[in-house]
Amino acid sequence: MKTLFCLLCLGWLTGCATSPPPQRHAWITGLKPEKADYYRQLHANPWPAVSQTIKDCHIRNFSIHECEIEGRIYLFAYLEYTGNDFDADMRRMAADPETQRWWKETDPCQSPLPPAAAQGKIWTDLKEVYYLP
Repeated sequence: MKTLFCLLCLGWLTGCATSPPPQRHAWITGLKPEKADYYRQLHANPWPAVSQTIKDCHIRNFSIHECEIEGRIYLFAYLEYTGNDFDADMRRMAADPETQRWWKETDPCQSPLPPAAAQGKIWTDLKEVYYLP
């Protein structure tokens, strides 16, 4: 019995040691001043089904931050992805009807920066230049 317990513990520790670190992603977009209060209100009370879909798509530590620079409001988003296929999970999220309904509320509040707008996107990908674990 003691040997079985030790083997189970060893297997658990080995599994923890081999788990890849999460992928970190960050984006930026603008926030329309006339829609800012509504956007903040939505995110103060996010829809439970949307939050659950985010979690089901292997996203953790997701946050959106706001900053005003020279009179313009910007949103900075950060998340950690713990799954194995980010693109597939993002497609799964985009196919979720409740998430689509959420985006119909949030997308008109946002003002894409030129790099994202040129690609028909709302959020511009940010490049990580430093990370301290």
